[in-house]
Amino acid sequence: MDISGTTRVIAIFGHPVSHSLSPAMHNSAFREMGLDYCYIALDVLPSELRAAIEGVRAMDIAGLNITVPHKEAVMPMLDKVDPEASFIGAVNTIVNRSGKLIGYNTDGRGFMRSLEEESVDVAGKRVLLVGAGGAARAISWYLAESGSDLSIYNRTTERAELLVGDLAINFKNVRTAEGLEELGEADIVINSTSLGLKPEDALPFEPSALKQDAIVVDLIYRDTPLILEARKSGHKAINGLGMLLWQGVLASELWTGHAPPHEHMKNIIFKSLG
Repeated sequence: MDISGTTRVIAIFGHPVSHSLSPAMHNSAFREMGLDYCYIALDVLPSELRAAIEGVRAMDIAGLNITVPHKEAVMPMLDKVDPEASFIGAVNTIVNRSGKLIGYNTDGRGFMRSLEEESVDVAGKRVLLVGAGGAARAISWYLAESGSDLSIYNRTTERAELLVGDLAINFKNVRTAEGLEELGEADIVINSTSLGLKPEDALPFEPSALKQDAIVVDLIYRDTPLILEARKSGHKAINGLGMLLWQGVLASELWTGHAPPHEHMKNIIFKSLG
């Protein structure tokens, strides 16, 4: 990659951030498109986030990805937040437009694009969403908007009820799940919890409780124990790799105004994961 005096910088802010696949994915796409951009990962402590955001303005950094633990904390530091990101309550992408920082969230649309790629249509399907945190908020609007019969389960019922209440302002096809006994009635079950990030984690639910033709989706971008067990049981099971890819594709379009080569980006992700 040739770095010059005109190269625009995109960065990802997180803590920790050294494990991120985004630099490899985006830098390769920039080269493929012939764009004079570079993408770097910056470990930003929560106590330094405001100073780092001011640095974006001062140094005219073209855009950012925002990851854990800054997605919510960064919102009041921005000049404008897209309505979609406001509902989700989190920002994962920032565009610097002449010193004005605008926050977006591409996770929900990225998730739906990943389902399309797997030929999964949620319209008219009974969807059980397990978890009611930030990841669930990011995808629930789109699941409801796409015409699914959506129920949300969370270990802490009050949190599920809060999310359902927010969605119910615009959608009638959303409710709080009474419990995981609903697994046997769902056409699509989505794990949005962090269970599966560590090898020793318990399964968020037992695939054996599912209908035989039920589809399992895990937002974690590798084959978790849940995904592996679901496939053993004969279920179609989809990990979060497609969501990672498509949220990145949509973010790149916001930064550069150009549609990046998504197949190329997918190959880079696979290569990075070995």
